Amino acid sequence: MSHFYSPSGALCSIFCRRHVDWRLLPLLGSLYALSLIDRTNIGIALVTKMSADLGLDVGTRYNIVSCIYFIPYILLELPSNLCLRAVGARNLLSGGVITWGAVQLAMGFVPTWEYLALCRTLLGVFEAGFFPALVFIVTTWYKRYEVQKKLAAMHVTSILAGGFSAILAYALSLLDGKGGLSGWAWIFIIEGAATIAFGIASWIFIPDFPDKNTFLTAKQTALVLRRIEEDRGDSVPDSLRGKVLLHLSDWKIWIFATMYLCVTVPAYAVAFFASSILSGMGWNLEMSLLLVSKLRLVAVSVIFFAWLSDRYRMRALFLAIQALMTIIGLALIGYADMSGWRYAGIFLASAGCSASIPGLLAYTSNNIVSQSKRAVTTAITVSFGGIGGIIATTIYRQQDLPRYLPGIIATISLQVLLLILLGIMTVYFWYENKKVKLQKDGQVGGFLYVL
Repeated sequence: MSHFYSPSGALCSIFCRRHVDWRLLPLLGSLYALSLIDRTNIGIALVTKMSADLGLDVGTRYNIVSCIYFIPYILLELPSNLCLRAVGARNLLSGGVITWGAVQLAMGFVPTWEYLALCRTLLGVFEAGFFPALVFIVTTWYKRYEVQKKLAAMHVTSILAGGFSAILAYALSLLDGKGGLSGWAWIFIIEGAATIAFGIASWIFIPDFPDKNTFLTAKQTALVLRRIEEDRGDSVPDSLRGKVLLHLSDWKIWIFATMYLCVTVPAYAVAFFASSILSGMGWNLEMSLLLVSKLRLVAVSVIFFAWLSDRYRMRALFLAIQALMTIIGLALIGYADMSGWRYAGIFLASAGCSASIPGLLAYTSNNIVSQSKRAVTTAITVSFGGIGGIIATTIYRQQDLPRYLPGIIATISLQVLLLILLGIMTVYFWYENKKVKLQKDGQVGGFLYVL
């Protein structure tokens, strides 16, 4: 196999890297897509008869049902990521998929909104450890300036699947009355059953960490680890024992987490409320779901910004551009009079915040040294994304239809906060890098932050 590698043996060949790509990204991206579909399809089901059948149009019931998912999701992120290596990536990921698929299926049989809230709570329990584990695993396989493209590839998979999900949900809603069940119930039942089947099948193929993988040869594994060691010096996992509180005391973790919260609020708002916004603009059910599916063209934005960010080795600048796109889009949704401009606003806001998610995760992981600290940071960051979900489901209230102006204003304010925090971190990282280059108070291993 020596002809597959550079003479120095420092870099994996294209063959080896593509082998890793094809083993990790399609499968993990598909599982990520299932998680997003299963947590957000309640927004699509709402515009069918579910609201009337379960009384979700009374008071804040829909907001409660949407929001309650995030409470266990937030609380269990960190414990789950801390035990990931002990439990094993295959067991944790596939087990989570199977169990939340079962809960999703059960949602099709709930008789009241209270039972729906219970199922949403359980959904949050079983999905809690999935996304931080997925991000953590991917970041251990790639160099810092490769990570955003890889995370973007998975995110695009979920975006495209989400577009198909809207069309599928409409098709399933046509089963209304079959078996004595409403159309919205069939959405949950069929998609839940598909999730269970995929979870069972995925157990065979889910990869583990580089040092524990079984699909590469020993020589290929050694070269993968060498690339990571040369890039950031943490190819060998360090023990978490006694370090969790130390890692949590680093103020940068909380800034990263707050920035991730800022980008997830508009993302969840679009996922949960785009169908309702379009319905409020006068579109019927069929056109609303069709227009939601077309929003998946924002995948182009995700790939484009990921390529630019990795190509020019810059994160903050492109995150700032994406935040500005989101602000403009939100302003159009809230204040434009013509339906065409409001739909363009949904598209622009979705393009901005969708590209920001892999961008912010890459920015965070790039600037954290050691696997134990990255495990903690990833969990805290993603848990703040859950807080963003709670904020989105509470500030976009049913009584504010069709423009959701209070929610729009709050979300724009969060994008402004994101821009301020990006500016602070950029100045801090630039100053720290300058000290390293001048060999004054150098960081561990001469580590240079990614701006």
